[in-house]
Formats: sequence, structure tokens, C-alpha cells
Amino acid sequence: MKTRGAVLLEVPGRYEIVELDLDELRQNEIRVRMVAAGLCHSDDHFATGDQTPGILPIAGGHEGAGIVEAVGPHTPGYEVGDHVVFSFLPICGRCKWCARGLQNLCDLGALLTTGCRFDDPGSYRLSRGGRPVGQLAGLGTFCERIIVSTASAVKIDKAVPLEVACLTGCGVGTGWGAAVNSADVRVGDVVIVVGIGGIGINAVQGAAHAGASAVIAVDPVAFKRDTALKFGATHAVATIEEANAITAPLTNGQGADSAIVTVGVITGKIVGEALAAVRKGGTCVPVGIGDTFTKDGDINLHDLTLSQKRLQGSLFGASRPTSDIPAQLELYRQGNLLLDELVTNRYTLDEINQGYEDMKAGRNIRGIVVFDHE
Repeated sequence: MKTRGAVLLEVPGRYEIVELDLDELRQNEIRVRMVAAGLCHSDDHFATGDQTPGILPIAGGHEGAGIVEAVGPHTPGYEVGDHVVFSFLPICGRCKWCARGLQNLCDLGALLTTGCRFDDPGSYRLSRGGRPVGQLAGLGTFCERIIVSTASAVKIDKAVPLEVACLTGCGVGTGWGAAVNSADVRVGDVVIVVGIGGIGINAVQGAAHAGASAVIAVDPVAFKRDTALKFGATHAVATIEEANAITAPLTNGQGADSAIVTVGVITGKIVGEALAAVRKGGTCVPVGIGDTFTKDGDINLHDLTLSQKRLQGSLFGASRPTSDIPAQLELYRQGNLLLDELVTNRYTLDEINQGYEDMKAGRNIRGIVVFDHE
């Protein structure tokens, strides 16, 4: 079977739409007709060369949802017609981390950039002209049809629109969990969120939902600041200096309880500023990623130690995708989690590069590709 998909043929490079061949289904695999895929900044990091794919060509996309149209042999639990959201982090359910309830740290995550099958390194589900093509995060959601491991799929209620459900496979869980899990926001907390894109806007939602008394959104783009106020932010400013001026009277000059850094390209300078903005015993949560080879740092280690602050990394919001994705979608159905409002623009597969240009220009909170199978 053939499919069309957006792939990187070189790095740095742009996504190119090409025809691909799909391999035969194996055990514990499903073939999915894609309905929607989110345009996450992480996929652009691979296009720019900030992150390095394990193989080229590689099909981009790690946030998406679709409908199962075929099930591999001896693969229980799935049937044709099931609706699925993809977790960009696979869950084996057997490793040390899964056993401890830390699904986001599953050992399979070590293979995310290789593009190959998790259980058979060197084997690929996509090819072009007989040459293997990788799947970013084992997914490649920028394809009209994909074959994926069931370790990457979460079945959801068919009543939830797939165009918004797709966002829970990365952006929603990463931002929401950064606040609720990693920052451990409590009722009455003062929280700063630096960078209001597809991740940061959900950190704002998560902090507000957890009961923060003040959520201060920081972004230089006015459109994003205005949007943050609609998602639960109590204040929205352009710089972290302005945020500090707001937290001072709220905290007797102590600083925020937590600062969550969700900028598109993270640097040590930004993390250092966020760490300085939190109180004694406070938490700074870096979420964004940047150039793999950059090891810059501007962190006051004296302050980190003697103020007993916590610098807490956060992968997929420290979430448990098999339970958290359905829970977030139930919150959406109850009206307690905004998803429709996250989608700024919709694009066809052929417009994917325009979507990324809009993201970089600050015109999108989240853009999505909607697939036309007619």
C-alpha cells in the first residue's frame, strides 16, 4: 500500500511531500488512517538541525489521531474502526519505569529518533524506492496512513472529535503535566509561564485548574498574551522582568512558587532567569528544547543551593499517557479543558511548511494538519 507523507530528505531542510510505501503489518501493529496531526515545534527542531534524526529520509510528525483500518496478526485489544490518539512516547508496560508508574520514561523512548521498529532495530515500516524511511517517534503522523506499534496508541471514545483529540498526544499533556505534575502547583500558588505556544498555553490551563491564585503568562507576542488570558492566566506580560514586578507584591517580595519555561528554543539564560524568579524552595521547570549540542548555562548555583530551589526537568509533563489522555479528554467533554480553542489554523498536508512559518511568526497557538482522504 502507498501513502503520501511529509518527510525530511536532508537536515537542515524543509518538509517535502512524497509518495511512500507501507510495509506489511506485524504482530502488535495497527494501520491507521490519519485524521489530524498537530504542528509541534519539536518536529521543526529536526528540520533546522537542532535535533538529529537517526536516519534520513524520515517522516515527521509525532502528535496525531486517526481511525484504525487494519490490525496486525495476533494483536488483541484493537479492531477496525477504533479511534486512537498517539502518545509520542511509547509505553511498553514492562520496563522498570513503566512498572513504577513513570510511563513517560519508558525505555522504548531511547529509540524515538531512530525511526525504526522498537522491537526490531534496523526494520522500518516506511520506504521510498526500496530505501527505508524512518518514522519520527515511531509515528510519522505527517503521513496520510501510518503503521504504528500498539505501544504508541491510546484508544479513545469515538464521541471526541479527532481534530482536537490529537493535541493530547503531546502539547496538552506536556504543558498541563508540567504544571500539575512537575511543578506540583497547589491551591493559592503564584505561577509564571514563560513562552505561550502550544505547550505553554496548556501549562497555563494546568496551573489554573490546579488552583493557582495567580498565573502570569510571559510572551513578547501580543496575540499570545491575549490568548493566555482566555485560558486562565490572570496576568500577561512581555518579559520576565515584568512578571517579577507582579509577583513581588503578591509574595512579599519572595518570588513565584514556580516558573515553567516553555519557549520554542530553550537556552540556559532563559532557564537562569526563570530560576531566579522563584522563591526559596520554589521550582523551575524547563520544558522546551533547543540545540542538542548547546551547553550554555547562566544559572546561579549559589542561589540554587542556598535558597533550596528545585530545577525539575519535565518530559511529556511527567504524564502516564494510557490514563492521562482519556482523563484529559473527559475533562474536555465536561467543559473543564479547552481544546477547540487551541487550534488557531488548519492546513492541508501540502501546506505544512506554511504552518511552520506561521508558528515561527507567532501567528499560531497550535496549527494542525487535517487530512483529506477523498
